[in-house]
Amino acid sequence: MLSVFVQHGNTLERQGIQGEATLPESAVWIDLISPTQGEDKLVEKFLGIAVPTREEMQEIEVSSRLYVENGARYMTATLMCQSETDTPRTTPVTFVLAGHRLVTVRYDDPKPFSLISNKFGRYCPPNITGQMVFMDLLDAVIDRSADILERIGVDVDQLSHDIFEPPRSVRKQRGRGAYNTVLRTIGRTGDLTSKVRESMVSVGRLLLFLANEAEGMRWAKDVRAQLQSMQRDIVSLSDHSSYLTNKITFLLDALLGVVSLEQNDIIKLFSVMAVVLMPPTLIASIYGMNFDLMPELHWHLGYPFAIFLMIVAGALPYFFFKWKRWL
Repeated sequence: MLSVFVQHGNTLERQGIQGEATLPESAVWIDLISPTQGEDKLVEKFLGIAVPTREEMQEIEVSSRLYVENGARYMTATLMCQSETDTPRTTPVTFVLAGHRLVTVRYDDPKPFSLISNKFGRYCPPNITGQMVFMDLLDAVIDRSADILERIGVDVDQLSHDIFEPPRSVRKQRGRGAYNTVLRTIGRTGDLTSKVRESMVSVGRLLLFLANEAEGMRWAKDVRAQLQSMQRDIVSLSDHSSYLTNKITFLLDALLGVVSLEQNDIIKLFSVMAVVLMPPTLIASIYGMNFDLMPELHWHLGYPFAIFLMIVAGALPYFFFKWKRWL
């Protein structure tokens, strides 16, 4: 799908381009979503640049993601998608600055794009350019990543309480797979954190490339200051994501330790029960031999006597273990 954003008064109006229609000269932002070959050629003919393919966008080399070609700056970053669902994922997005226009190529729908299109659909500065749209998109990407990390921090704190200070309902359910739920939550949280960190590293490289190119593009000082502020934000978010990763790793180790301790308690209980029942079993085995020369077999009180011996033989080890505080 090919969409073109054109300034109309104090708003940025979105126009869909169908077929072989000509792109308007007043286009500020050209947005390609899962473009067809015809749409790629239409943009290439209009701007005189090459639109990268999906395979080229997925290259991980820095030289394949950040470069200058025919006077246009190509920047590919990895952005978060579907972060609020159970299946978050990342997607490569290419930004091309060609003159005063911005071209974006994507095969998914990161939320910052809809936020910025809605924002400029309500109001946009006069004489808006693709560079301004690009800066707002990057700012929205960073803000979105910060929101995701904040939500992860809340989830991690809840996981910590569930492991170390579980509520009574969770303690009752531990034997019915409650730990499996916590373990799956840790896995999902860790996966989301790693994806956010991957995105932040990618955006950080993009900002560094953009800062080096800002001199050649003759950007104003306030724009350069904004770039520096974004770089500081990326560094702080990367540090925070590293902290969350370490905490998630600690919680995983702690959960495995708690499970191991509870398993040891269960094994200890079975071991104690085996020791407690061993003497009564020995007595029952002796009096179950039925030899004729066993005098107790002919006693009228032989059966109660054997029962009494088994109770005493089982009680003595039990109270001994309680005295030793092994139970």
